[in-house]
Amino acid sequence: MKNLVKGAVVALGLFGLISTTQAQQKIGHVNVEEIFQLTPEFKAAQEQLKTLGETKQKELEGMYTEFQKKETAANEKLRNRSEANKDQIDAEVNALGQELQQMQTRIQEVQKVAREEFEKKQQELMAPIQTKVMNAINTVAKEKGYAYVLDIAAGGVVYFQGGEDISADVKTKLGVQ
Repeated sequence: MKNLVKGAVVALGLFGLISTTQAQQKIGHVNVEEIFQLTPEFKAAQEQLKTLGETKQKELEGMYTEFQKKETAANEKLRNRSEANKDQIDAEVNALGQELQQMQTRIQEVQKVAREEFEKKQQELMAPIQTKVMNAINTVAKEKGYAYVLDIAAGGVVYFQGGEDISADVKTKLGVQ
């Protein structure tokens, strides 16, 4: 009986110790997307990207307009074709067709380059802002003693300190290395 009482006291003591340890790990949350969009740097980056996008759009619109003019000219030649000028008109329309295909290829290439340039500029402008926001989150988390900070916008952990990493156990359970 004495052993049963001692065992119960030890079990309660261990349970209390575990509960105290778990209670010390604070969990916070943050909306990273909202904070990111509120920074002055983000607003300035958005303006730069908007200007770049408008410039590329105007360039493409000019190319589209030229393409449509040539396409209209080719269609007009076909409508005015007669038996007397059939060979000459067919030759002109074939030449315009080849030119239209080349223009279409150029337009597609300009679109691709514009998209790549836009994405590169976006990454170039946004990366420092992301770093700044994450550094601020880490600093606040450390200052306030948080063990974990969850991003409620993305649904992930953005900061962790301590805690038990069970990644190896999960990998073992799944049979992966």
